[in-house]
Amino acid sequence: MKLSQVLILSLVVRGALLLPNATAAELPGGYFPLLEAGAAMVAERLAAEPQADLAALEARPGWRHFPYAILAPAVLYAKEDPGNSRYHDRRMLELVVRIGDLLADENEKGRYEPRLDSDWDTYMWLEAYRLLERDLGEARRARWRRAIEENVSLLVSETRERLDFPWYQSPFIGTSPNHYAQWASILHFAGCVFANREWQQLGAAVLCRFATTEQTPDGYWGEHNHSGPTTGYNHLTLTGLALYYEHSRNPVILPALRRATDFHKYFTYPDGTPVEVINDRNRYWGVSAWGQFAFTNFPDGRRYAEFLTGFFSPNALTIDELGRLAQDALYYHPGPMEPIPQDMAAYYHSMTVPAGVRKTGPWVVCLSGIISTQAVNNQFYLDRQGNLSVYRTGLGLIISGANSKRQPELATFSEKLLGQVYYMPVSSRLQMGDAADRLSLAYNSFFCDLHVPVPSESEQDLHFAITGKGDPPEEACLTLQLCLKPGEVLETAAGRKFNLSADRVELAAGDIGAWIRHRGWMLKTDSPARLIWPVYPFNPYANGPETNLAHAVGALSVPLQLKPGRYIRPGEQRISFSLAVPGR
Repeated sequence: MKLSQVLILSLVVRGALLLPNATAAELPGGYFPLLEAGAAMVAERLAAEPQADLAALEARPGWRHFPYAILAPAVLYAKEDPGNSRYHDRRMLELVVRIGDLLADENEKGRYEPRLDSDWDTYMWLEAYRLLERDLGEARRARWRRAIEENVSLLVSETRERLDFPWYQSPFIGTSPNHYAQWASILHFAGCVFANREWQQLGAAVLCRFATTEQTPDGYWGEHNHSGPTTGYNHLTLTGLALYYEHSRNPVILPALRRATDFHKYFTYPDGTPVEVINDRNRYWGVSAWGQFAFTNFPDGRRYAEFLTGFFSPNALTIDELGRLAQDALYYHPGPMEPIPQDMAAYYHSMTVPAGVRKTGPWVVCLSGIISTQAVNNQFYLDRQGNLSVYRTGLGLIISGANSKRQPELATFSEKLLGQVYYMPVSSRLQMGDAADRLSLAYNSFFCDLHVPVPSESEQDLHFAITGKGDPPEEACLTLQLCLKPGEVLETAAGRKFNLSADRVELAAGDIGAWIRHRGWMLKTDSPARLIWPVYPFNPYANGPETNLAHAVGALSVPLQLKPGRYIRPGEQRISFSLAVPGR
Protein backbone atom coordinates (compact mmCIF):
# COMPACT_ATOMS: atom_id res chain seq x y z
CA MET A 1 0.00 0.00 0.00
CA LYS A 2 1.34 3.44 -0.96
CA LEU A 3 2.11 5.99 1.74
CA SER A 4 -0.64 8.24 0.41
CA GLN A 5 -3.14 5.42 0.81
CA VAL A 6 -1.93 4.73 4.34
CA LEU A 7 -2.41 8.40 5.20
CA ILE A 8 -5.96 8.40 3.84
CA LEU A 9 -6.81 5.21 5.70
CA SER A 10 -5.54 6.69 8.96
CA LEU A 11 -7.69 9.78 8.43
CA VAL A 12 -10.74 7.62 7.86
CA VAL A 13 -10.02 5.72 11.06
CA ARG A 14 -9.62 8.97 13.04
CA GLY A 15 -12.77 10.37 11.48
CA ALA A 16 -10.99 13.25 9.79
CA LEU A 17 -13.45 13.47 6.94
CA LEU A 18 -14.61 16.74 5.44
CA LEU A 19 -18.03 17.33 4.01
CA PRO A 20 -18.01 16.66 0.25
CA ASN A 21 -17.17 19.63 -1.93
CA ALA A 22 -19.80 18.64 -4.45
CA THR A 23 -23.19 17.16 -3.73
CA ALA A 24 -25.02 14.87 -6.08
CA ALA A 25 -27.95 12.54 -5.88
CA GLU A 26 -26.98 8.92 -5.47
CA LEU A 27 -25.85 7.46 -8.76
CA PRO A 28 -26.97 6.31 -11.22
CA GLY A 29 -30.19 8.12 -10.29
CA GLY A 30 -28.38 11.44 -10.26
CA TYR A 31 -27.60 11.11 -13.95
CA PHE A 32 -31.20 10.95 -15.14
CA PRO A 33 -32.30 14.54 -14.34
CA LEU A 34 -29.26 15.72 -16.31
CA LEU A 35 -30.18 13.49 -19.25
CA GLU A 36 -33.82 14.61 -19.13
CA ALA A 37 -32.84 18.28 -19.15
CA GLY A 38 -30.44 17.71 -22.04
CA ALA A 39 -32.95 15.71 -24.06
CA ALA A 40 -35.57 18.43 -23.56
CA MET A 41 -33.07 21.07 -24.70
CA VAL A 42 -32.35 19.10 -27.87
CA ALA A 43 -36.01 18.38 -28.60
CA GLU A 44 -36.88 22.06 -28.19
CA ARG A 45 -34.23 23.16 -30.65
CA LEU A 46 -35.12 20.55 -33.25
CA ALA A 47 -38.76 21.63 -33.01
CA ALA A 48 -37.75 25.28 -33.43
CA GLU A 49 -35.39 24.56 -36.35
CA PRO A 50 -36.90 21.58 -38.17
CA GLN A 51 -34.81 22.13 -41.31
CA ALA A 52 -31.46 22.53 -39.53
CA ASP A 53 -28.62 20.35 -40.74
CA LEU A 54 -25.52 19.29 -38.80
CA ALA A 55 -23.57 22.38 -39.80
CA ALA A 56 -26.29 24.67 -38.47
CA LEU A 57 -26.85 22.71 -35.29
CA GLU A 58 -23.15 22.50 -34.48
CA ALA A 59 -22.51 26.19 -35.13
CA ARG A 60 -24.01 27.10 -31.77
CA PRO A 61 -21.43 27.21 -28.92
CA GLY A 62 -21.58 24.02 -26.86
CA TRP A 63 -23.29 22.07 -29.63
CA ARG A 64 -20.26 20.64 -31.39
CA HIS A 65 -20.57 16.87 -31.83
CA PHE A 66 -24.33 17.16 -32.09
CA PRO A 67 -24.68 13.37 -32.70
CA TYR A 68 -23.82 12.90 -29.02
CA ALA A 69 -27.37 14.08 -28.36
CA ILE A 70 -28.76 10.75 -29.56
CA LEU A 71 -27.56 8.75 -26.57
CA ALA A 72 -29.37 10.64 -23.80
CA PRO A 73 -32.92 9.86 -25.01
CA ALA A 74 -31.79 6.35 -25.98
CA VAL A 75 -30.61 5.63 -22.44
CA LEU A 76 -33.69 7.25 -20.94
CA TYR A 77 -35.90 5.04 -23.09
CA ALA A 78 -33.96 1.80 -22.66
CA LYS A 79 -32.50 1.77 -19.14
CA GLU A 80 -34.81 0.59 -16.40
CA ASP A 81 -33.93 2.25 -13.10
CA PRO A 82 -35.96 3.63 -10.17
CA GLY A 83 -34.51 7.07 -10.89
CA ASN A 84 -35.47 7.02 -14.59
CA SER A 85 -39.01 8.30 -15.07
CA ARG A 86 -38.61 8.24 -18.86
CA TYR A 87 -38.15 4.49 -19.18
CA HIS A 88 -40.09 3.36 -22.29
CA ASP A 89 -41.37 6.90 -22.86
CA ARG A 90 -42.30 6.98 -26.56
CA ARG A 91 -41.23 10.61 -26.81
CA MET A 92 -37.66 9.55 -26.06
CA LEU A 93 -37.82 6.93 -28.80
CA GLU A 94 -39.17 9.50 -31.24
CA LEU A 95 -36.32 11.88 -30.39
CA VAL A 96 -33.75 9.14 -30.99
CA VAL A 97 -35.33 8.37 -34.36
CA ARG A 98 -35.39 12.06 -35.31
CA ILE A 99 -31.67 12.45 -34.56
CA GLY A 100 -30.65 9.13 -36.13
CA ASP A 101 -32.51 9.88 -39.34
CA LEU A 102 -30.81 13.28 -39.50
CA LEU A 103 -27.42 11.57 -39.19
CA ALA A 104 -28.33 9.09 -41.92
CA ASP A 105 -29.39 11.94 -44.20
CA GLU A 106 -26.13 13.81 -43.59
CA ASN A 107 -24.08 10.67 -44.14
CA GLU A 108 -25.76 9.98 -47.46
CA LYS A 109 -25.00 13.55 -48.54
CA GLY A 110 -21.32 13.10 -47.63
CA ARG A 111 -21.43 15.64 -44.83
CA TYR A 112 -21.11 13.40 -41.78
CA GLU A 113 -17.66 11.80 -41.89
CA PRO A 114 -15.57 14.84 -42.97
CA ARG A 115 -16.38 16.54 -39.65
CA LEU A 116 -13.54 16.46 -37.10
CA ASP A 117 -13.59 13.38 -34.85
CA SER A 118 -16.73 11.98 -36.43
CA ASP A 119 -15.74 8.54 -35.12
CA TRP A 120 -16.64 9.73 -31.61
CA ASP A 121 -20.11 10.55 -32.97
CA THR A 122 -20.34 7.16 -34.65
CA TYR A 123 -19.91 5.48 -31.27
CA MET A 124 -22.91 7.37 -29.90
CA TRP A 125 -25.02 6.48 -32.92
CA LEU A 126 -23.95 2.83 -32.69
CA GLU A 127 -24.78 2.67 -28.97
CA ALA A 128 -28.25 4.07 -29.62
CA TYR A 129 -28.70 1.55 -32.43
CA ARG A 130 -27.73 -1.30 -30.09
CA LEU A 131 -30.14 -0.17 -27.38
CA LEU A 132 -33.13 0.39 -29.66
CA GLU A 133 -32.49 -2.03 -32.52
CA ARG A 134 -35.78 -3.87 -32.04
CA ASP A 135 -37.76 -0.63 -31.99
CA LEU A 136 -36.39 0.86 -35.21
CA GLY A 137 -38.29 -1.10 -37.81
CA GLU A 138 -36.66 -3.12 -40.57
CA ALA A 139 -36.03 -0.33 -43.08
CA ARG A 140 -34.63 2.18 -40.60
CA ARG A 141 -32.55 -0.49 -38.89
CA ALA A 142 -30.97 -1.46 -42.20
CA ARG A 143 -30.35 2.17 -43.16
CA TRP A 144 -28.67 3.06 -39.86
CA ARG A 145 -26.61 -0.11 -39.84
CA ARG A 146 -25.36 0.52 -43.35
CA ALA A 147 -24.25 4.05 -42.44
CA ILE A 148 -22.63 3.03 -39.15
CA GLU A 149 -20.73 0.11 -40.70
CA GLU A 150 -19.55 2.36 -43.51
CA ASN A 151 -18.03 4.81 -41.00
CA VAL A 152 -16.55 2.16 -38.72
CA SER A 153 -14.87 0.44 -41.68
CA LEU A 154 -12.85 3.62 -42.33
CA LEU A 155 -10.96 2.96 -39.09
CA VAL A 156 -9.72 -0.51 -39.99
CA SER A 157 -6.68 0.20 -42.13
CA GLU A 158 -5.50 3.13 -39.99
CA THR A 159 -5.75 0.99 -36.87
CA ARG A 160 -4.13 -2.11 -38.34
CA GLU A 161 -1.10 -0.33 -39.82
CA ARG A 162 -0.14 1.06 -36.39
CA LEU A 163 -0.67 -2.20 -34.51
CA ASP A 164 3.02 -3.07 -34.06
CA PHE A 165 4.47 0.44 -33.83
CA PRO A 166 7.09 0.87 -31.05
CA TRP A 167 4.84 2.93 -28.76
CA TYR A 168 1.24 4.07 -29.04
CA GLN A 169 2.38 7.68 -28.61
CA SER A 170 2.10 10.55 -31.07
CA PRO A 171 5.80 10.69 -32.14
CA PHE A 172 5.30 7.15 -33.45
CA ILE A 173 1.64 6.76 -34.43
CA GLY A 174 1.15 10.26 -35.86
CA THR A 175 -2.02 10.89 -33.88
CA SER A 176 -2.87 11.15 -30.21
CA PRO A 177 -3.05 7.92 -28.18
CA ASN A 178 -6.54 8.85 -27.06
CA HIS A 179 -7.68 8.78 -30.69
CA TYR A 180 -6.05 5.42 -31.30
CA ALA A 181 -7.73 3.99 -28.21
CA GLN A 182 -11.07 5.35 -29.40
CA TRP A 183 -10.64 3.81 -32.86
CA ALA A 184 -9.88 0.44 -31.31
CA SER A 185 -12.77 0.71 -28.87
CA ILE A 186 -15.28 1.52 -31.61
CA LEU A 187 -13.98 -1.31 -33.78
CA HIS A 188 -14.33 -3.85 -31.00
CA PHE A 189 -17.76 -2.57 -30.00
CA ALA A 190 -19.05 -2.52 -33.58
CA GLY A 191 -17.61 -6.00 -34.04
CA CYS A 192 -19.66 -7.18 -31.08
CA VAL A 193 -22.86 -5.51 -32.29
CA PHE A 194 -22.53 -6.64 -35.91
CA ALA A 195 -20.78 -9.99 -35.28
CA ASN A 196 -17.64 -8.92 -37.15
CA ARG A 197 -14.87 -11.03 -35.64
CA GLU A 198 -12.10 -9.22 -37.54
CA TRP A 199 -13.08 -5.89 -35.99
CA GLN A 200 -13.36 -7.43 -32.54
CA GLN A 201 -9.90 -8.97 -32.69
CA LEU A 202 -8.22 -5.87 -34.07
CA GLY A 203 -9.74 -3.59 -31.45
CA ALA A 204 -8.97 -6.05 -28.67
CA ALA A 205 -5.31 -6.34 -29.67
CA VAL A 206 -4.80 -2.58 -29.45
CA LEU A 207 -6.69 -2.13 -26.20
CA CYS A 208 -4.99 -5.03 -24.42
CA ARG A 209 -1.65 -3.46 -25.27
CA PHE A 210 -2.86 -0.12 -23.92
CA ALA A 211 -3.71 -1.89 -20.65
CA THR A 212 -0.65 -4.09 -20.24
CA THR A 213 2.19 -2.20 -21.96
CA GLU A 214 1.34 1.43 -22.67
CA GLN A 215 0.01 2.53 -19.29
CA THR A 216 2.55 3.77 -16.74
CA PRO A 217 2.53 2.48 -13.13
CA ASP A 218 1.10 5.86 -12.14
CA GLY A 219 -2.11 5.20 -14.07
CA TYR A 220 -1.76 7.45 -17.11
CA TRP A 221 -1.02 6.98 -20.78
CA GLY A 222 1.69 9.34 -21.96
CA GLU A 223 0.63 11.12 -25.12
CA HIS A 224 4.03 12.52 -26.13
CA ASN A 225 6.17 10.09 -24.10
CA HIS A 226 6.09 8.30 -20.76
CA SER A 227 7.60 11.18 -18.78
CA GLY A 228 4.28 12.60 -17.65
CA PRO A 229 0.53 12.71 -18.16
CA THR A 230 -1.87 14.57 -20.40
CA THR A 231 -4.55 14.56 -17.75
CA GLY A 232 -7.70 15.58 -19.62
CA TYR A 233 -7.10 13.31 -22.56
CA ASN A 234 -6.31 10.46 -20.19
CA HIS A 235 -10.06 10.36 -19.58
CA LEU A 236 -10.57 9.64 -23.28
CA THR A 237 -8.09 6.78 -23.44
CA LEU A 238 -9.58 5.40 -20.24
CA THR A 239 -13.07 5.53 -21.76
CA GLY A 240 -11.95 3.41 -24.69
CA LEU A 241 -10.55 0.71 -22.41
CA ALA A 242 -13.56 0.83 -20.09
CA LEU A 243 -16.00 0.31 -22.97
CA TYR A 244 -13.95 -2.63 -24.18
CA TYR A 245 -14.05 -4.10 -20.66
CA GLU A 246 -17.84 -3.76 -20.55
CA HIS A 247 -18.22 -5.93 -23.64
CA SER A 248 -15.30 -8.33 -23.18
CA ARG A 249 -14.76 -8.73 -19.43
CA ASN A 250 -11.13 -9.31 -20.32
CA PRO A 251 -9.40 -9.53 -16.90
CA VAL A 252 -6.22 -7.79 -18.08
CA ILE A 253 -8.16 -4.53 -18.38
CA LEU A 254 -9.41 -4.17 -14.80
CA PRO A 255 -5.98 -3.45 -13.21
CA ALA A 256 -5.48 -0.64 -15.75
CA LEU A 257 -8.85 0.84 -14.79
CA ARG A 258 -7.79 0.62 -11.13
CA ARG A 259 -4.52 2.48 -11.75
CA ALA A 260 -6.30 5.15 -13.79
CA THR A 261 -8.89 5.65 -11.05
CA ASP A 262 -6.11 6.24 -8.53
CA PHE A 263 -4.36 8.71 -10.82
CA HIS A 264 -7.44 10.81 -11.46
CA LYS A 265 -8.82 10.85 -7.93
CA TYR A 266 -5.50 12.10 -6.50
CA PHE A 267 -4.86 14.74 -9.15
CA THR A 268 -8.22 16.48 -9.00
CA TYR A 269 -8.81 19.78 -7.18
CA PRO A 270 -11.72 20.19 -4.74
CA ASP A 271 -13.65 22.01 -7.49
CA GLY A 272 -13.52 18.92 -9.72
CA THR A 273 -10.97 20.26 -12.20
CA PRO A 274 -7.78 18.32 -12.99
CA VAL A 275 -4.43 19.48 -11.61
CA GLU A 276 -2.85 21.58 -14.37
CA VAL A 277 0.86 21.60 -13.50
CA ILE A 278 1.40 17.97 -14.59
CA ASN A 279 -0.41 18.36 -17.92
CA ASP A 280 1.66 18.62 -21.11
CA ARG A 281 -1.16 19.62 -23.48
CA ASN A 282 -3.69 21.79 -21.70
CA ARG A 283 -3.38 24.73 -19.31
CA TYR A 284 -6.93 24.20 -18.09
CA TRP A 285 -9.64 21.54 -18.34
CA GLY A 286 -13.17 21.43 -17.03
CA VAL A 287 -14.78 18.74 -14.89
CA SER A 288 -14.82 15.69 -17.14
CA ALA A 289 -17.86 13.61 -18.00
CA TRP A 290 -15.70 11.15 -19.95
CA GLY A 291 -15.26 7.67 -18.52
CA GLN A 292 -16.90 8.12 -15.14
CA PHE A 293 -18.37 4.64 -15.54
CA ALA A 294 -14.81 3.25 -15.56
CA PHE A 295 -14.33 4.46 -12.00
CA THR A 296 -17.50 2.75 -10.80
CA ASN A 297 -15.88 -0.67 -10.93
CA PHE A 298 -14.46 0.27 -7.51
CA PRO A 299 -16.01 1.59 -4.26
CA ASP A 300 -13.86 4.74 -4.14
CA GLY A 301 -14.44 5.24 -7.85
CA ARG A 302 -18.21 5.33 -7.28
CA ARG A 303 -17.71 8.13 -4.80
CA TYR A 304 -15.37 9.87 -7.25
CA ALA A 305 -17.98 9.64 -10.02
CA GLU A 306 -20.60 11.04 -7.64
CA PHE A 307 -18.20 13.87 -6.71
CA LEU A 308 -17.59 14.78 -10.36
CA THR A 309 -21.25 14.56 -11.37
CA GLY A 310 -22.18 17.02 -8.64
CA PHE A 311 -20.55 19.82 -10.62
CA PHE A 312 -22.84 19.44 -13.66
CA SER A 313 -25.94 21.57 -13.90
CA PRO A 314 -29.05 20.56 -15.91
CA ASN A 315 -29.20 24.13 -17.24
CA ALA A 316 -25.62 24.33 -18.45
CA LEU A 317 -24.79 21.13 -20.31
CA THR A 318 -22.87 21.00 -23.55
CA ILE A 319 -23.82 18.34 -26.06
CA ASP A 320 -20.50 16.58 -25.44
CA GLU A 321 -21.21 16.39 -21.71
CA LEU A 322 -24.75 15.18 -22.33
CA GLY A 323 -23.57 12.27 -24.45
CA ARG A 324 -20.83 11.17 -22.08
CA LEU A 325 -23.05 11.44 -19.02
CA ALA A 326 -25.52 9.21 -20.85
CA GLN A 327 -22.74 6.68 -21.39
CA ASP A 328 -21.86 6.93 -17.69
CA ALA A 329 -25.46 6.25 -16.71
CA LEU A 330 -25.72 3.32 -19.09
CA TYR A 331 -22.66 1.51 -17.77
CA TYR A 332 -22.73 2.54 -14.11
CA HIS A 333 -21.79 -0.24 -11.65
CA PRO A 334 -23.78 0.08 -8.40
CA GLY A 335 -22.29 -0.91 -5.08
CA PRO A 336 -20.83 0.48 -1.85
CA MET A 337 -18.78 3.68 -1.78
CA GLU A 338 -15.54 4.59 -0.01
CA PRO A 339 -14.07 8.06 0.65
CA ILE A 340 -11.81 9.79 -1.85
CA PRO A 341 -9.01 12.30 -1.26
CA GLN A 342 -11.37 15.25 -1.79
CA ASP A 343 -13.35 14.06 1.25
CA MET A 344 -10.26 14.11 3.47
CA ALA A 345 -8.91 16.79 5.75
CA ALA A 346 -5.43 15.99 4.44
CA TYR A 347 -3.63 13.67 2.05
CA TYR A 348 -0.57 13.55 -0.11
CA HIS A 349 0.42 11.45 -3.09
CA SER A 350 3.48 11.30 -5.30
CA MET A 351 4.05 9.45 -8.54
CA THR A 352 7.06 7.46 -9.70
CA VAL A 353 7.87 10.49 -11.86
CA PRO A 354 8.81 13.62 -9.85
CA ALA A 355 5.34 15.05 -9.34
CA GLY A 356 3.01 15.08 -6.37
CA VAL A 357 0.07 16.71 -4.68
CA ARG A 358 -0.73 17.56 -1.05
CA LYS A 359 -4.01 18.72 0.45
CA THR A 360 -3.98 20.29 3.92
CA GLY A 361 -7.33 21.65 5.01
CA PRO A 362 -8.36 24.26 2.42
CA TRP A 363 -4.94 24.27 0.68
CA VAL A 364 -3.81 22.09 -2.21
CA VAL A 365 -0.20 22.42 -3.41
CA CYS A 366 1.00 20.57 -6.47
CA LEU A 367 4.65 20.16 -7.45
CA SER A 368 6.12 18.94 -10.71
CA GLY A 369 9.72 18.27 -11.61
CA ILE A 370 8.74 16.34 -14.73
CA ILE A 371 11.37 16.68 -17.45
CA SER A 372 10.46 16.09 -21.06
CA THR A 373 11.82 16.83 -24.50
CA GLN A 374 10.35 19.73 -26.44
CA ALA A 375 7.93 18.87 -29.21
CA VAL A 376 9.30 21.66 -31.39
CA ASN A 377 7.20 21.01 -34.49
CA ASN A 378 4.02 19.87 -32.73
CA GLN A 379 1.75 22.68 -31.59
CA PHE A 380 -0.26 20.42 -29.28
CA TYR A 381 2.47 19.64 -26.74
CA LEU A 382 3.51 22.31 -24.28
CA ASP A 383 6.97 22.83 -22.83
CA ARG A 384 7.19 21.41 -19.31
CA GLN A 385 8.28 24.71 -17.79
CA GLY A 386 5.84 25.07 -14.86
CA ASN A 387 6.59 23.52 -11.49
CA LEU A 388 4.25 24.86 -8.79
CA SER A 389 0.56 25.45 -8.29
CA VAL A 390 -1.37 26.55 -5.20
CA TYR A 391 -5.14 26.16 -4.80
CA ARG A 392 -7.33 27.42 -1.95
CA THR A 393 -10.87 26.19 -1.36
CA GLY A 394 -13.26 29.09 -1.80
CA LEU A 395 -10.81 31.01 -3.97
CA GLY A 396 -9.74 28.41 -6.52
CA LEU A 397 -6.36 28.33 -8.21
CA ILE A 398 -4.17 31.25 -7.05
CA ILE A 399 -0.74 30.29 -8.42
CA SER A 400 -0.88 28.31 -11.65
CA GLY A 401 1.83 25.92 -12.73
CA ALA A 402 0.28 25.50 -16.17
CA ASN A 403 2.76 24.94 -18.97
CA SER A 404 3.09 26.98 -22.14
CA LYS A 405 5.12 26.88 -25.35
CA ARG A 406 8.05 29.07 -26.35
CA GLN A 407 7.16 31.43 -23.48
CA PRO A 408 10.09 31.68 -21.06
CA GLU A 409 8.39 34.70 -19.49
CA LEU A 410 5.92 32.25 -17.91
CA ALA A 411 8.44 29.56 -16.88
CA THR A 412 9.04 29.03 -13.18
CA PHE A 413 12.75 29.60 -13.83
CA SER A 414 14.62 30.96 -16.84
CA GLU A 415 18.28 31.73 -17.51
CA LYS A 416 20.12 33.42 -20.33
CA LEU A 417 23.48 31.95 -21.32
CA LEU A 418 25.54 32.85 -24.39
CA GLY A 419 22.59 34.83 -25.69
CA GLN A 420 20.21 31.82 -25.48
CA VAL A 421 17.31 31.60 -23.04
CA TYR A 422 16.74 28.25 -21.29
CA TYR A 423 13.62 27.66 -19.24
CA MET A 424 13.17 23.93 -18.59
CA PRO A 425 15.05 22.00 -15.90
CA VAL A 426 17.80 19.56 -16.80
CA SER A 427 17.37 17.45 -13.65
CA SER A 428 14.97 17.31 -10.72
CA ARG A 429 14.03 15.50 -7.53
CA LEU A 430 10.84 15.54 -5.48
CA GLN A 431 10.81 14.56 -1.80
CA MET A 432 7.48 14.38 0.02
CA GLY A 433 7.05 13.51 3.67
CA ASP A 434 4.90 14.13 6.71
CA ALA A 435 6.54 17.44 7.69
CA ALA A 436 7.25 19.24 4.41
CA ASP A 437 7.87 18.83 0.70
CA ARG A 438 11.01 19.66 -1.25
CA LEU A 439 11.21 20.04 -5.02
CA SER A 440 14.73 20.44 -6.41
CA LEU A 441 15.20 21.79 -9.94
CA ALA A 442 18.58 21.99 -11.66
CA TYR A 443 19.39 24.35 -14.52
CA ASN A 444 22.67 25.12 -16.30
CA SER A 445 23.90 27.87 -13.95
CA PHE A 446 22.05 27.13 -10.69
CA PHE A 447 19.72 24.80 -8.91
CA CYS A 448 16.79 25.58 -6.64
CA ASP A 449 15.37 23.81 -3.61
CA LEU A 450 11.72 24.74 -3.19
CA HIS A 451 10.66 23.98 0.39
CA VAL A 452 6.91 23.85 1.04
CA PRO A 453 6.07 23.53 4.75
CA VAL A 454 2.72 22.35 6.03
CA PRO A 455 0.40 25.42 6.00
CA SER A 456 -1.80 26.86 8.67
CA GLU A 457 -5.50 27.36 8.03
CA SER A 458 -4.85 30.86 6.68
CA GLU A 459 -1.29 30.85 5.34
CA GLN A 460 0.92 28.83 2.98
CA ASP A 461 4.65 29.58 2.81
CA LEU A 462 6.98 28.93 -0.15
CA HIS A 463 10.76 29.06 0.30
CA PHE A 464 13.14 29.06 -2.66
CA ALA A 465 16.84 28.46 -1.95
CA ILE A 466 19.05 29.14 -4.98
CA THR A 467 22.51 27.59 -5.27
CA GLY A 468 24.70 29.09 -7.98
CA LYS A 469 27.14 26.95 -9.93
CA GLY A 470 29.86 27.88 -12.39
CA ASP A 471 29.72 31.12 -14.31
CA PRO A 472 26.61 33.16 -13.52
CA PRO A 473 24.03 33.63 -16.28
CA GLU A 474 23.63 36.89 -18.16
CA GLU A 475 20.24 37.11 -16.49
CA ALA A 476 17.85 34.76 -14.71
CA CYS A 477 14.58 34.98 -12.84
CA LEU A 478 11.94 33.16 -10.82
CA THR A 479 8.35 33.67 -11.98
CA LEU A 480 5.01 32.84 -10.43
CA GLN A 481 1.92 32.78 -12.66
CA LEU A 482 -0.80 34.53 -10.67
CA CYS A 483 -4.42 33.79 -11.47
CA LEU A 484 -5.63 37.38 -11.62
CA LYS A 485 -9.21 38.08 -12.61
CA PRO A 486 -10.33 40.90 -14.90
CA GLY A 487 -12.87 43.17 -13.27
CA GLU A 488 -11.34 42.57 -9.83
CA VAL A 489 -9.12 44.94 -7.84
CA LEU A 490 -5.35 44.47 -7.49
CA GLU A 491 -3.73 46.38 -4.64
CA THR A 492 -0.08 46.66 -3.59
CA ALA A 493 1.70 47.56 -0.36
CA ALA A 494 3.21 50.57 -2.16
CA GLY A 495 -0.24 52.09 -2.53
CA ARG A 496 -0.99 51.18 -6.16
CA LYS A 497 -4.54 50.06 -6.91
CA PHE A 498 -6.03 48.85 -10.20
CA ASN A 499 -9.29 47.49 -11.47
CA LEU A 500 -7.87 44.89 -13.82
CA SER A 501 -8.87 45.05 -17.46
CA ALA A 502 -7.24 44.43 -20.82
CA ASP A 503 -5.06 47.47 -20.22
CA ARG A 504 -1.43 46.58 -19.64
CA VAL A 505 -0.07 46.89 -16.10
CA GLU A 506 3.67 46.88 -15.44
CA LEU A 507 4.76 47.24 -11.84
CA ALA A 508 8.39 47.58 -10.76
CA ALA A 509 9.62 46.60 -7.29
CA GLY A 510 8.93 50.11 -5.96
CA ASP A 511 5.33 49.86 -7.15
CA ILE A 512 4.71 46.62 -5.26
CA GLY A 513 6.50 46.69 -1.95
CA ALA A 514 6.05 43.81 0.45
CA TRP A 515 2.73 42.43 -0.80
CA ILE A 516 -0.04 42.38 -3.38
CA ARG A 517 -3.71 41.73 -2.61
CA HIS A 518 -6.42 40.37 -4.90
CA ARG A 519 -9.79 38.58 -4.52
CA GLY A 520 -9.41 37.80 -0.82
CA TRP A 521 -5.79 36.63 -0.85
CA MET A 522 -2.52 38.39 -0.11
CA LEU A 523 0.87 37.35 -1.48
CA LYS A 524 3.74 38.61 0.66
CA THR A 525 7.32 38.63 -0.62
CA ASP A 526 10.70 39.35 0.98
CA SER A 527 12.37 40.11 -2.38
CA PRO A 528 12.02 42.91 -4.94
CA ALA A 529 9.54 41.72 -7.57
CA ARG A 530 7.96 43.03 -10.73
CA LEU A 531 4.52 42.24 -12.13
CA ILE A 532 3.15 42.23 -15.69
CA TRP A 533 -0.54 41.90 -16.55
CA PRO A 534 -2.04 40.59 -18.80
CA VAL A 535 0.22 37.87 -20.20
CA TYR A 536 -1.57 35.70 -22.76
CA PRO A 537 -0.38 32.08 -22.67
CA PHE A 538 -0.02 29.83 -25.70
CA ASN A 539 -3.17 28.13 -27.00
CA PRO A 540 -2.24 24.85 -28.73
CA TYR A 541 -5.53 24.70 -30.67
CA ALA A 542 -4.94 28.14 -32.18
CA ASN A 543 -1.17 27.63 -32.45
CA GLY A 544 -0.74 31.09 -30.98
CA PRO A 545 -1.48 33.23 -27.92
CA GLU A 546 -4.83 33.17 -26.18
CA THR A 547 -7.10 36.06 -27.11
CA ASN A 548 -9.60 35.69 -24.26
CA LEU A 549 -8.70 37.87 -21.27
CA ALA A 550 -10.17 35.22 -18.96
CA HIS A 551 -7.18 32.99 -19.77
CA ALA A 552 -4.54 35.67 -19.12
CA VAL A 553 -2.28 35.52 -16.06
CA GLY A 554 -0.12 37.93 -14.14
CA ALA A 555 3.63 37.21 -14.23
CA LEU A 556 5.27 38.04 -10.90
CA SER A 557 9.07 37.82 -11.34
CA VAL A 558 12.04 38.06 -8.99
CA PRO A 559 15.48 38.47 -10.63
CA LEU A 560 18.14 36.03 -9.53
CA GLN A 561 21.27 37.71 -8.19
CA LEU A 562 24.03 35.21 -8.99
CA LYS A 563 27.68 36.33 -8.76
CA PRO A 564 31.04 34.80 -9.73
CA GLY A 565 32.91 32.97 -7.00
CA ARG A 566 33.23 29.36 -5.98
CA TYR A 567 31.95 26.87 -8.53
CA ILE A 568 29.21 25.78 -6.10
CA ARG A 569 27.69 28.57 -3.99
CA PRO A 570 25.14 26.98 -1.60
CA GLY A 571 22.19 29.15 -0.64
CA GLU A 572 23.46 32.06 -2.72
CA GLN A 573 19.99 33.60 -2.79
CA ARG A 574 16.86 32.94 -0.79
CA ILE A 575 13.40 34.04 -1.86
CA SER A 576 10.30 33.52 0.26
CA PHE A 577 6.63 34.04 -0.41
CA SER A 578 3.72 33.74 1.95
CA LEU A 579 0.24 33.31 0.56
CA ALA A 580 -2.27 34.44 3.15
CA VAL A 581 -6.04 34.55 3.33
CA PRO A 582 -6.74 37.23 5.97
CA GLY A 583 -9.79 36.74 8.10
CA ARG A 584 -10.45 33.16 7.05
